[in-house]
Amino acid sequence: MEYSIRPFKERDMLFLWEMLYQSIYFPEGQHAPSREIILKEPNIEKYLKNWGGNDDHALIALDGENNPVGAVWIRLLERENAGYGFIDDDTPELGMAIMSQHRGQGIGKILLLEMISFARSIGYTALSLSVDPHNNTALQLYEKNGFQKVYQDDGGSWTMKKDL
Repeated sequence: MEYSIRPFKERDMLFLWEMLYQSIYFPEGQHAPSREIILKEPNIEKYLKNWGGNDDHALIALDGENNPVGAVWIRLLERENAGYGFIDDDTPELGMAIMSQHRGQGIGKILLLEMISFARSIGYTALSLSVDPHNNTALQLYEKNGFQKVYQDDGGSWTMKKDL
């Protein structure tokens, strides 16, 4: 199937919230909390709440019929509002998800490389993220594309960084 990537548009906001939910790793067999509950958690909603500032950027993957199937986004969060993948006030945190039926087709890699290139082009010198160590697919994708483990938090997730 053919896929294309385009910049975020206002009409993508609901889809971006869905992608935030999809980006949360739940081990197989574990019950996932409802979208309404988890997306209102302050430590989760900070990634998209009041989206649209100068440091908010997203790319959307579309299938051949122009339906959104995945997204990658970056947001600069400050130390007092740090996310799970916080490195410093100058490094945006990256989030990404692909709809389950479209995973394993290389869309994540394309989105990731496009966002890395975009972030570099607008002057960022690094990107960071947080990944569950049991999410082997995501962990391998990030490592293969230059992200390095910086530290592991109390919950076990890895904070990773890529210099641009």
